[in-house]
Amino acid sequence: MSCNPSTKNIASIKNFDSEKFLGKWYEIARLDHSFERGLNYVTATYTMRDDGKIKVTNAGVKQDGTTSEAYGKAYVKKTDDNAGELRVSFFWFFYAKYRIIYLDKDYQTAVVTSGTMNYLWILSRKPVPDKTELKNLVDFCKSKGFETEKLIFPEQK
Repeated sequence: MSCNPSTKNIASIKNFDSEKFLGKWYEIARLDHSFERGLNYVTATYTMRDDGKIKVTNAGVKQDGTTSEAYGKAYVKKTDDNAGELRVSFFWFFYAKYRIIYLDKDYQTAVVTSGTMNYLWILSRKPVPDKTELKNLVDFCKSKGFETEKLIFPEQK
């Protein structure tokens, strides 16, 4: 049993349309974790694969100026309410939870977590959202119990 606080009491969005979610997203903020540590200009791009799964391409720039890319695959978890829950794999057949807990109606901003409170991403279709929009997203995360004072805001252009 994990000692990390769970996100099971935070609802995923409903009526998720994976086709609208496809495309490029800019990482606006994240909680620190080893696989993105030190990266700026971080993006996540989602495209449909021939087998019906989603290709995931995460990219960023390291502090030395080199590019870091990770490729994975995902599928939408089937639920009665069409929840915004995916399973994402970057390593063989090991899948992690990818839970969309906020998504605006136009699919322009999103908040994503995993199965624990240790993972949080604020994503946008724009590399730099306006200050009011960003404050509202951070406030939303705080209202759900995330440690927003620990958010990292990578550089974007």
